[in-house]
Amino acid sequence: MSTEDQETVRGAGASRRAILGMAVAAPALIAVAGPVSAKTADPWADAIIVNALGGLSNPNTRDEDNESSIARGVRKPRRLDARTIQDARLSGVTAVNCTLGYVAGDGDPYEVSVASVAQYDRMVREQSSDLIKVLSAADILRAKRENKIGLIYGFQNAVMVGDSLERIDVFNDLGVRIIQLTYNPANHLGDGSMAPENRGLTPFGHEVVARLNANRIMVDLSHSGQQTCLDAARASTQPISINHTGCRALTDLPRNKTDEELKLVADKGGFVGIYFMPFLNKEGKVRAVDIVEHIEHALKVCGEDHVGIGTDGPITQIDDMETYKSALAREVADRKARGIGATGEGPETYPFAIDLRGPTQFRDLADRLKARGHSTTRIEKILGGNFVRYAKDIWGA
Repeated sequence: MSTEDQETVRGAGASRRAILGMAVAAPALIAVAGPVSAKTADPWADAIIVNALGGLSNPNTRDEDNESSIARGVRKPRRLDARTIQDARLSGVTAVNCTLGYVAGDGDPYEVSVASVAQYDRMVREQSSDLIKVLSAADILRAKRENKIGLIYGFQNAVMVGDSLERIDVFNDLGVRIIQLTYNPANHLGDGSMAPENRGLTPFGHEVVARLNANRIMVDLSHSGQQTCLDAARASTQPISINHTGCRALTDLPRNKTDEELKLVADKGGFVGIYFMPFLNKEGKVRAVDIVEHIEHALKVCGEDHVGIGTDGPITQIDDMETYKSALAREVADRKARGIGATGEGPETYPFAIDLRGPTQFRDLADRLKARGHSTTRIEKILGGNFVRYAKDIWGA
């Protein structure tokens, strides 16, 4: 990491300390200056913030209760530690689309996915003072009112459907609200972004899209190949989403979406979330300026009612970057060996923005957009309002 990067990372850590310091100092300030409204103290306090693909975890601890444990047949209850909850609350996030179920690896995809939902359900029950399971758009609004964190259950692969459309009905009954058709490789529904043939949606993929529509489950085209995305958007009788992506017009990498894909999704009433991933520039060291640039391009293509954020990362930041870099190198090598990696990811890239990390990331982004001349109304749409509008269309109010 360069000296400049190290300073930026240290600065991001300082942001978290600054927030905590402000929390401690706030009562004294109010005593001197008199009461201030939450809106005055935090201009984004009223905003609903929805991370259309993210997660809640502490990357600084060894999580023995993660999804890989389920794949090995270990059924330990997963819990969120105090720092993860605290950081989520400090960030102001209202709801997060969390990846559950099978993505790749060992285990039967269906069994792994059902066990994962059960594990999350138990976590929500045991931490109900902090968490809400989101089944409708109203639950996102309730999470905001009750100062809780809404968990949206989503899959990042649809292989667990197998050849049984009835399984989609089961997932709906279990509370899964988003299903992504493919991961990076091809599956029996269509080609992922890294499948060179770009063959599009299969006949069974068309049946799956229709069944997802019937169950009012969001059809997510993140990670899909270009033709699969276009085919699914045209086949769907309901608006679809690309919950975490970038703009290929700015950075020509397979994980990013073309203007044709973005526009079709928006024209049909859908939603596009911009991620904080290394695919936003060719160096793989993404900064806030790259995220703003991709958001602004998406706004031009899609319009301000269809763009949001899906960071593809947790809120809690990494404390020890040197240790993390070693772990990242191993993970990238493993993904490549298993054939699930993507062009643009590597041991020297980071799956987060260097200068937009930790609990301040959403407010920092909002401030940067404000400085660029975007209105408060538009920014609040990007932070979460557009996702809520889309969720009402699919799940109901």
